[in-house]
Amino acid sequence: MAASTLGSASGPLHLGLYGLCRRRPSPGLWARARRLPVPAGSRRSVAAASGPGASGTDRYCMELLRKRDYEGYLCSLLLPAESRSSAFALRAFNVELAQVKDMVSEKTIGLMRMQFWKKTVDDIYSDNPPHQPVAIELRKAVKRHNLTKRWLMKIIDEREKNLDDKAYRNIQELENYAENTQSSLLYLTLEILGIKDLHADHAASHIGKAQGIVTCLRATPYHGTRRRVFLPMDICMLHGVSQEDFLRKNQDKNVRDVIYDIASQAHLHLKHARSFRKSVPVKAFPAFLQTVVLEDYLKKIQQVDFNIFHPSLQQKNPLLPLSLYIQSWRKRY
Repeated sequence: MAASTLGSASGPLHLGLYGLCRRRPSPGLWARARRLPVPAGSRRSVAAASGPGASGTDRYCMELLRKRDYEGYLCSLLLPAESRSSAFALRAFNVELAQVKDMVSEKTIGLMRMQFWKKTVDDIYSDNPPHQPVAIELRKAVKRHNLTKRWLMKIIDEREKNLDDKAYRNIQELENYAENTQSSLLYLTLEILGIKDLHADHAASHIGKAQGIVTCLRATPYHGTRRRVFLPMDICMLHGVSQEDFLRKNQDKNVRDVIYDIASQAHLHLKHARSFRKSVPVKAFPAFLQTVVLEDYLKKIQQVDFNIFHPSLQQKNPLLPLSLYIQSWRKRY
C-alpha cells in the first residue's frame, strides 16, 4: 500500500493515514486529565442528567439516544446546559429517521414513516405537533432556538431517498448524502448554540461529510451480514473489487486499498474542517466534539492495516467519555 502524505491539520506526516496514532501524549497532559472530574453524565442516570424539572418526553429522547446513538448522547451531555435538551431532541429526531431503514421490511412502509415525519415537521412549525415524545421535544427546540425548517426537511428527504438500498455510485454521492444528513444536523446544532458564522458552517459541512463516510465504513460488516454493500462503486471498480469480495470478508490488498481510499477522504474532510479552527467562534466547538469519535476510528483502522472486518473495530472505546471531556475542556475540535 502506497505511503500517504496525509496527516494532522498541523502539517503533513509520512506515516500513513494517521501517523499521529503512533504519538503518545505528553505525560503532563495525562497528569492533568487524571485530575479532571468525571463528566456528570457518565455517573448519573438518564433521569438525573436531564435535571430536576425534566419532562417524560425529555427523558424519552435521552434514553432513545443513549441506546441508539451513544456517541451522540455523550457529545450532547457536554453541551451547555441551556442547549442540552434541544440537542437531545434533535438527535432523537435523527435516530427516529435513521432506524426506519432497518426496521421496515418493505420500502412502502418506510415511505409512510418518512411521510409521517414530513407532516410532523410541518405541524411543528404550525404549532400543532402530534402527541409523540420526539415531536413534542423537537417543537420546544424549534420554538426556543428558531431552528431552520429547511435543514430538518433535508434530513428527511435524504433518508427517504436512501431507502432504495443501492450502493453509492461514487464518493461524491456518499458525500452529498452526508452533507444533507450529518452536516444538516450540525447546522441545526450550531443554531441551538446560537452560532451564526460562515466559518463554523464550513467546518460543519466538512465534519458532517467525514461523519457520513466513517459511518458508512463502520457499518460495512453489519451490512455484509444482511447481504448488502453500500461502499462507493467507483472506488471498488478502480481496485477491481466486487461486492462479493466484501460479502465474503475478503482481506486481500486490493480490498484494503478500497477502504484506505475511502478513509483517506474522511481524513481529508477533517483536515479541511480544522483549517478553519482559528476563525470559528469558540462557542461553536462543542458542536464538533464528534471529531473525537471520527479520529479514534480512523486511527484504529490504520493500525489494523485497513482491514474493515477486524474485530477491534467493533469494540467500544471505554475511554471515549474521558477523551470527549478532555477535548471539551481544551476547547478544540
